[in-house]
Amino acid sequence: MKKISIIALIVIIALIGLYVYLAKITYNPYKKIIYGVTFTKSFAKYLGLDWQQAYLAILDDLKVKYIRIPIFWNEIEPEKNLYNFKDIDWQVSEAEKRDARLILVVGRRQPRWPECHNPAWVSGADPKEVRTKILDNIKLVVNRYKNNRAVEIWQVENEPFLNFFGQCPKISKKEVQEEINLVKSLDKRKVMVTDSGELSSWYPAIKTGDVFGTTLYRVTYNKYLGYFRYVFVPASYYRIKAFLWGQPQDASYIAELQAEPWFPDGPLGSTLAEQYKTMNANLLIKNAEYANKTNFYRAYFWGVEWWYWLKTAPKDNSLWQAAQKYFK
Repeated sequence: MKKISIIALIVIIALIGLYVYLAKITYNPYKKIIYGVTFTKSFAKYLGLDWQQAYLAILDDLKVKYIRIPIFWNEIEPEKNLYNFKDIDWQVSEAEKRDARLILVVGRRQPRWPECHNPAWVSGADPKEVRTKILDNIKLVVNRYKNNRAVEIWQVENEPFLNFFGQCPKISKKEVQEEINLVKSLDKRKVMVTDSGELSSWYPAIKTGDVFGTTLYRVTYNKYLGYFRYVFVPASYYRIKAFLWGQPQDASYIAELQAEPWFPDGPLGSTLAEQYKTMNANLLIKNAEYANKTNFYRAYFWGVEWWYWLKTAPKDNSLWQAAQKYFK
């Protein structure tokens, strides 16, 4: 028994030593991450904002040059075979005018709860017809925007291998690959595939995309455990994880960097005091600096609509001001 304990101790020490070594060789203290944001029109409207005014403020006041834009199915095809790209067209056009670069998200599963934003007519539809529609819509979106210089990357689905999260039908690896192949057959731009930073291995996402995007949350909440803080996870965890899968740092993005609260009762049902527990100006700065230590190429803040809401409704511009320095 004593011999087994000694062997176990030696193995533990060896693993710790290996981790420290990998953390050191994968870190470049002079490398600076590039920051962007994810903007969702529907969430801005949910907060009672003039979404176009908010979007222009992001471009002209914050001077953001990298924006990820989800394309929700229920917004582009609210009625079967009747399409409306007016709002996406406008966002892409305004970004192009300012020489900003976009990640456009295609597919059924998109950022923001409940992940799948289906039109009402999809309910009860034949699954084969729905699948055909998804592929047709991806083709339609890519062909519409592939000649626009503002579009830099296509993201196919959102965290497609995290099947237990969101209110979405399960999507197979074969179906994800089919969508990626479709995008690549239409345009030469790179394809991003995303995954959860804390709840998944990353392997399928890294192996199917040209660019990998992870989420990065420092505080989460659920009704059973309450608030959970990832204080024990160093930034080196992310870069070592990518390194072990052979993923280059320049092809590793933080697609969703926590910069809004984890709303226990929804964005409009949680008090400001409750919201500030999981996000405020100091926490935003800490998360941004933590992300920088991952040495990933780019990080997209999650919550810019909320910053603008704070700035215009409760008149708290502390997060807006704290974030500005990351876009200079």
